[in-house]
Amino acid sequence: MRRKQPSRDDVWHLDEVVITIAGRKHWLWRAVDQDGYVIDEIVQNRRNTKAVKRLLTRLLKKQDAAPKRMVSDKPRSYGAANRQVMPDVERRSHKGLNNRAENSHVPPRKRERVFQRFRSPGSLQRFVSIFSALRNLFVPPRSKRSALATHIHRLQAMAEWISRDRVS
Repeated sequence: MRRKQPSRDDVWHLDEVVITIAGRKHWLWRAVDQDGYVIDEIVQNRRNTKAVKRLLTRLLKKQDAAPKRMVSDKPRSYGAANRQVMPDVERRSHKGLNNRAENSHVPPRKRERVFQRFRSPGSLQRFVSIFSALRNLFVPPRSKRSALATHIHRLQAMAEWISRDRVS
């Protein structure tokens, strides 16, 4: 079970969500690929062009290749950062196109409600980093798979998880 290799034909879906920690607003920025895998996320205390530039530079370092297209919602900071960091990448901004990234915010929101919020930005960053890596392992890619294929994928992921646990 290996991480999906990035390619030049990838489509990145970018989104941000506000999370209040100790009465202060923090922004959880997230990038998801066309298959629903979380590529990267970062917690920042601002929502401007500088924050988007930081996310995009982290993504380029991590992926080693720029995507074919970038999909985001309406804030202008995405366009400004895209022109500065990746000027040759096509950017689309539309409310309905970005549902893949919007849906990836649901698990941290559930955790936030159950455990009465996060205590610090560092704990939020640690949680989303670990949680997304595990979720990418256990959730099959979004495609036309049968229920049996999905079941087999999850069994293989669990076997891999158990074998890694025994080695540690």
